[in-house]
Amino acid sequence: MTPADIARMAREALEREVLLTPKPGLVDAANAGAHRDMDKDTFLRSAAALEPWFRVLAETGEQLAGQEPAIVLPHLRPIGLKAERDMYAATGGVNTHKGALFSLGLLCAASGRLSAGKQPLTAESLCAVCGAMTAGITQRELHDRDTHGRMAHADYGAKGVRGEAESGFASVRRLALPYLAEENGPYLALLSLITHVRDTNVLHRAGEEGLRWLQGRAKAILEDFSISELERLDRECIERNISPGGSADLLALAFFLEAASQ
Repeated sequence: MTPADIARMAREALEREVLLTPKPGLVDAANAGAHRDMDKDTFLRSAAALEPWFRVLAETGEQLAGQEPAIVLPHLRPIGLKAERDMYAATGGVNTHKGALFSLGLLCAASGRLSAGKQPLTAESLCAVCGAMTAGITQRELHDRDTHGRMAHADYGAKGVRGEAESGFASVRRLALPYLAEENGPYLALLSLITHVRDTNVLHRAGEEGLRWLQGRAKAILEDFSISELERLDRECIERNISPGGSADLLALAFFLEAASQ
């Protein structure tokens, strides 16, 4: 698979996530969820701006395929910062995909690495490479309070996107991917993630009480799914100013892994 193919899949995964409608408290094709500074078009512009950088990240993974995974991450970070600047330029300063950029950037680099070695791209192989590239990252980097994710770790012990990466995106593999092949699969995958993941976006906005409420509501809909109940939960999340953005990012990763494995 070429770096251009990998980058296209990453962009399409982001587009597929934002266009999935309805979603609870999240930006989708129907509304802006619990957000006031972004909408569907903001996310689509962001995804388009990031695609060239996803290609660079895949190329970097390809170029460093002969190196130990642990040395790759420092090479990816400067690229990610440049990508982030282009994201902000495309969105007028709105953070649409900062967390997803980190995670999808790792997967793009892992895809380039495996493709260079003529190895098959599977959810397991890609996530194993990501886990190896980020080994020890939570212990090294979750001490400051300069992002919502780091504040959620300090206040609630949540490991956020770094913990997901270090685990080899275990939540995506175990909670989301198995649902995608089912009827209403993307909705069920998102609800499964919301039910089980300690979403740092929710913790930042609503604390432990808000997270428990949302997880209980998501679990009930997951067990007896209907679009009307999902739309109701969307309205409730908007009223409570809750947006499970971390779970939405993980859903985008599931879409990428599903496409890469085909």
